[in-house]
Amino acid sequence: MSKPSPASRHAASAADSDHPEATLGLHEPGHLFRRAHQHSVACFNTVFGRAVTPLQYAALRILQEHPGIDQVTLAAAIALDTSTAAEIAVRLERDGWIVREVGARRQRRLELTAEGQRVIGEMLKSETVLADRILDTLDAQERDVLMGLMHKLLGQTPA
Repeated sequence: MSKPSPASRHAASAADSDHPEATLGLHEPGHLFRRAHQHSVACFNTVFGRAVTPLQYAALRILQEHPGIDQVTLAAAIALDTSTAAEIAVRLERDGWIVREVGARRQRRLELTAEGQRVIGEMLKSETVLADRILDTLDAQERDVLMGLMHKLLGQTPA
């Protein structure tokens, strides 16, 4: 399958719309990923509200599955730098959802509190609703293909 030339892409795009926002990034993966991320966050906020951010949700999910891990391991698990993960942990502790204990070599061990367990448990009840909202325009086969391609792009093996 051959790629359309830049000139033919521009001509096709110009024919579709005279609005720059309608054509911006149609062939630019970075722009499309940014837009997809915006869509994902908007769906997250619609389903869960704004009391928990997507990154806080990711941290709570990892701590639910791996209680007692340290902040550095948490950072790696959710693909964040250690400073940002530490800031998230501080906020989660402030909200009463986790406890941080200083362990060996000054590493901070993280555990969900009973309230943190309750919060993530409630959120998990709507996990399918969130996925369905994010992928609403795709049929089941397209969803599987998209998920497979995202795993491949990120060098991951699907679970």
